[in-house]
Amino acid sequence: MEIDYATLFCLVDDFCKGFEPWYKKQLITDGKAKRNRDGHLILAEVLTILIAYPQSGMSCFKYFYVSRFNLHQELFPGLVHYARFVKLIKKAFPALVCLLKSLEGEVTEYLFIDSTPMAVCHNLRERKHKVFKGLAAKGKTSTGWFFGMKIHMIFNTKGEIVRLVITPGNVNDRTPVPHMVKDLTAKLIGDKGYLSKKLFQELFEGGVTLLTKIKKNMKNCLMDMTDKLMLMRRSFVETIFSSMKSLGTLIHHRHRCPINAFAHLLAGVISYQLRPDKPSLHSLSILLP
Repeated sequence: MEIDYATLFCLVDDFCKGFEPWYKKQLITDGKAKRNRDGHLILAEVLTILIAYPQSGMSCFKYFYVSRFNLHQELFPGLVHYARFVKLIKKAFPALVCLLKSLEGEVTEYLFIDSTPMAVCHNLRERKHKVFKGLAAKGKTSTGWFFGMKIHMIFNTKGEIVRLVITPGNVNDRTPVPHMVKDLTAKLIGDKGYLSKKLFQELFEGGVTLLTKIKKNMKNCLMDMTDKLMLMRRSFVETIFSSMKSLGTLIHHRHRCPINAFAHLLAGVISYQLRPDKPSLHSLSILLP
């Protein structure tokens, strides 16, 4: 896949011009004068490389960094050694968080919520795993057990990510929902895992209507035809997760630092947000039989 580095860099550089002065004002200082020399790579270049990686389709970041950017010395003349770049990822983490926040999708009438697992190691090695100690936990999904974290996302009908929350793998899908829908007013569509009378009432009082399918032992209730048609298209969320996982955005077992792991995750989500070919439901007309 050919990556348009120039366009991506221009977008990131425009963001960094506003982010860096604001971020420096937020830092707490001890009053002592410190050297603040600029590095060979500026922040915009570091972010461009991180965001471009998921678009490449490669499964090894080191190979991507060494092979691809040796061919693009004219674009990144200050390219540093790979070990040095790994350290720069930590400094880029706050910028990735703010960049993702600035790219959040708009709130549409209908929103879709779902979660997906992010395994950090094989199940047989969970007792020996130390990198995500205190962050990862053993959880279970419809496909089986895993050791890692859960990524909870809310999408709009355009396929854009509106809210994102990361929790340990043993957290119930319903737990972070009230926090995720704060200040939202919409109809929220989820699977049967979000069925809860208490959660429905809590969200309804806040202006959010939760729509889910019912279990076999539950009484049926009347539903607006448009709501029913939108509920039938909830599975398009799985298409989004599948497209992310196919590029290695959500599954990576080789991290040795939690901050770098989350940085790569956020860079992958940002890369998805910038894609022009996101799965979407353009209008209700496509739902009619």
